[in-house]
Amino acid sequence: MRGRSYGAHRVLEPKGALPQPAWRVDNTPVCGEDEILVDVETLNVDAASFAQMRAEAGGDAAGVAAIVERIVRERGKLHNPVTGSGGMLIGRVAQVGEALAKSGRGPRVGERIATLVSLSLTPLWLERVHRVDLGSGQVDVTGQAVLFESGLYARMPEDVPERVALALLDVCGAPAQTARLVRPGDTVVVLGAGGKSGALVLRQARLSAGSGRVIAVEPDEGACQRLRAWGWADAVLPLDARDPLVVMEEVQAVLASGPLCKSAGAASGADVVINCASVPGTELASILCAREGGTVYFFGMATSFTAAALGAEGVGKDVRMEIGNGYCRGHAEHALHLLRETPELMVWFRDRYGGA
Repeated sequence: MRGRSYGAHRVLEPKGALPQPAWRVDNTPVCGEDEILVDVETLNVDAASFAQMRAEAGGDAAGVAAIVERIVRERGKLHNPVTGSGGMLIGRVAQVGEALAKSGRGPRVGERIATLVSLSLTPLWLERVHRVDLGSGQVDVTGQAVLFESGLYARMPEDVPERVALALLDVCGAPAQTARLVRPGDTVVVLGAGGKSGALVLRQARLSAGSGRVIAVEPDEGACQRLRAWGWADAVLPLDARDPLVVMEEVQAVLASGPLCKSAGAASGADVVINCASVPGTELASILCAREGGTVYFFGMATSFTAAALGAEGVGKDVRMEIGNGYCRGHAEHALHLLRETPELMVWFRDRYGGA
C-alpha cells in the first residue's frame, strides 16, 4: 500500500490522509509486518495539550484521566482536538513485525524505548489510566501503541531516571534547533524560559551565543528566581508574553541599557527569538521582540500560524519565522548530552519529574 511506511494503512478517516492530520486511526493492538508494538507504561502529554486538559478538568486529575480516555476512544490516538498536539511515551517493545525484524532496523523485543514521534499520530489502545501527575503532565497507563516503519524512537539511557528521560526527550528538538539558529554574538530572547523546553533552550542559547546577550521572559516569579540563580540569562523579565507591547518595551529597555552585542541595530530587537510558551496568544510578543530580518522560532505547540503570519504583516515586521519541528538529526543525543553536562538542569529535572 502506498504510504504504508508512514502509517497510511491505519487511517480510518478521512481516507487518503496520513496519521497525524487524520481524525481517526485504527488502534487495534496487532503488530503488522512492518510495525512495532509497544507495551505502554507512561504518556508524557505535551505542555500545551496538558494545560488545556487541566483547565477543562478544573485541575482535577480524575477529570484529566477521563479526557485522555475519551480522546483515545474517539480518535484512536492521543490527539488533542483543541490544541492539535499530543506528546510521547515510554514502554517496552512487545513485538517487532517480521519484515522489520529481518531488515535489522527495528529494536529488540523487551527493549525499553521512548517514542520520538508525536502521540497525535501514534495508534494507541488504552486498557486503563492509573495516575495523572498534574505537575509534570505524565500519565501512567496500561495499554499498547503502534510505531510505524518511519517512527523514530530512542533507547532509554541507563544513567538518567526514566521519568526525567521521558520529559527531556519530549522536547529534545528544542535545544538542538537552538544550536542551529544561534550564532556567537547573537542577541537571543527566550519566551516561556521557565518550563522544560525553555530551560533547555536558555542553556543552549547561552552556550551558542557566547558573549551575546540572552534575555529570558517568564511569567512565574518562582521560575524567574530559579533562572536568575542559574545565571545563564543577562536579564530575566517576569512578564506574560500575552502582553506583547509590555514585553517589547521591556526587552528594548534591556537592550538599550548596556553594551550592544553586534551593532547599533541590536537595540531594536533580538537576532533570534525562541518561543517556548505553552499558552496561546504569544505570537506577537515574539515578533515584536525580533529585529528587522531576525529569526523567530515557534517551538510551543500553542502557536497559531494564522496569528503569527497575519500579526507580522499587521505590525509591518520583516522577520523570518520558523515552525517548531521537533525533529532534527541527533536531537535526542544532543539533549541528553546537554542534561549530563549541566548539573543545574539535571537537579531541576530530577526534582520536578522524579528520580534519585
